[in-house]
Amino acid sequence: MHLTGGGLAALVAVVIVARVFGVDISGLVGNHGAPAPAGPRDDRPRPPQGADPDQPLVDFVKFVMKDIQDTFEAKFRADGQSYRRARLILFTRTVDTACGRSSSAIGPFYCPGDEHAYIDLSFYRELRQRFGAPGDFAQAYVLAHEMGHHLQKLMGVEQRAQALGRGRGRNDVSVRTELQADCFAGVWGNAAKGKNLLEAGDLEEAITAATAIGDDRLQKQAGREVNPETFTHGTSAQRVRWFRAGFEAGRFDACDTFAVRSARDL
Repeated sequence: MHLTGGGLAALVAVVIVARVFGVDISGLVGNHGAPAPAGPRDDRPRPPQGADPDQPLVDFVKFVMKDIQDTFEAKFRADGQSYRRARLILFTRTVDTACGRSSSAIGPFYCPGDEHAYIDLSFYRELRQRFGAPGDFAQAYVLAHEMGHHLQKLMGVEQRAQALGRGRGRNDVSVRTELQADCFAGVWGNAAKGKNLLEAGDLEEAITAATAIGDDRLQKQAGREVNPETFTHGTSAQRVRWFRAGFEAGRFDACDTFAVRSARDL
């Protein structure tokens, strides 16, 4: 299939927006003779099959996942609560989950049904090359955001958000949920700073990533008119603001996006 320059640019814009908005467009794009989809890849030992170019990234993601959960578990314990650890699943192209069959077109996501965080490592290349958000802390922010959704499951926020969505605008509830996950990611970032895991420029990397995937910026990049009624994750400014709120406070109670009465004040 031949694409002109304009056609290719339009396709790229659609793929970028689909990944962040959670829309599976694999049926529209097609495989065009690509190999059959591979199954999920997790952290179970496997026999050596030669050097894996993704191994350094796999090791990094596993390290970050462990540190995020160690941090959240310690905070739960300090409050006299028990923490249930989520599982990390690395996959390629497609994966079966308790939330249904999913694909890499959706990007990283958390499934509350099985309490697994799913990541196709190709998203990190997209983050660097197309979103213009390079750096290891940008990658860590993405995973910490998904684990923020796990906190919402454990805290009962996810269930309450579903109920709120039936009475309040669904998009408004979605934005508040996503911004809270950004704030929880900032709480982990605060703990990582306390452990001296951050280097100069790391905070800026996370802020660049949060800015790159704001709903308003993505709509502009796709050549669409910015429409707040269709937002699902929040604007670039909102995502940065709530990540900073968690990063500066280092506490979960600084992340109550649902207590903000007006969506304009988020």
